[in-house]
Amino acid sequence: MIDHVRDLASVRDATDRLLTAAAKLNNDSTAEPSRLPGWSRGHLLAHVARNADALVNVLAGRPMYVSGDARDADIERDAPRPLPEQLVDVRESADRFQDEGAKAADWSRTVELRNGVTDSAANVPFRRWIEVELHHVDLGIGYELEDLSEEFTQREINFLTSRFRNAPGLPALLIKQDDGRGQYTGRVEGATLEQIKNGYQTPVDITVSGRQADILGWLAGRRDGSALTAEGGLLPSLPPL
Repeated sequence: MIDHVRDLASVRDATDRLLTAAAKLNNDSTAEPSRLPGWSRGHLLAHVARNADALVNVLAGRPMYVSGDARDADIERDAPRPLPEQLVDVRESADRFQDEGAKAADWSRTVELRNGVTDSAANVPFRRWIEVELHHVDLGIGYELEDLSEEFTQREINFLTSRFRNAPGLPALLIKQDDGRGQYTGRVEGATLEQIKNGYQTPVDITVSGRQADILGWLAGRRDGSALTAEGGLLPSLPPL
């Protein structure tokens, strides 16, 4: 069961870690490329701030962004700012998200994100946690996938394998971690999500095995999968996130 209150606390802790690490940068290093193609570290910090405000909109029942173009323009506008301004913005926008999350609300309600995607309001804090943690890694300043908590990493693997189930063009995949845990994704024929969660044995084309961090990196588009083992065929390309 999703505990949005606990997830909000985890978001706060993750934000504190990001801010502490980013405070060691300077204006020159924020202008340098991040690990995301085409984005500087300044772009990432601007995105983290604007995403917090966007998720406030989601929880408040407003459109997440005015438009995709407006989202991109806001990030481009804010990316070149001096580091102190970036840090204040990340902190203040994070506080606004926490304030919205602290309001009495029906957390079982359905909310709308970008591109018509819907989800339970209770899942929004975890979505924010994903943004903060993965973009901290994307800054390329010493925080790696291996530094993420086991709880977060497992939940994000679960989230992504669920997202890729029956994705067009993906074969039937079994994702096996080195601790023995496994998830089905890709083409899942003749099984409901509930059956899969309860251990339904679906036919598998390719079994992908590896360390938890490497599996997350591949699923999240942060690693190329070269550290993983594929049995039954070549490691497939995943759909864009």
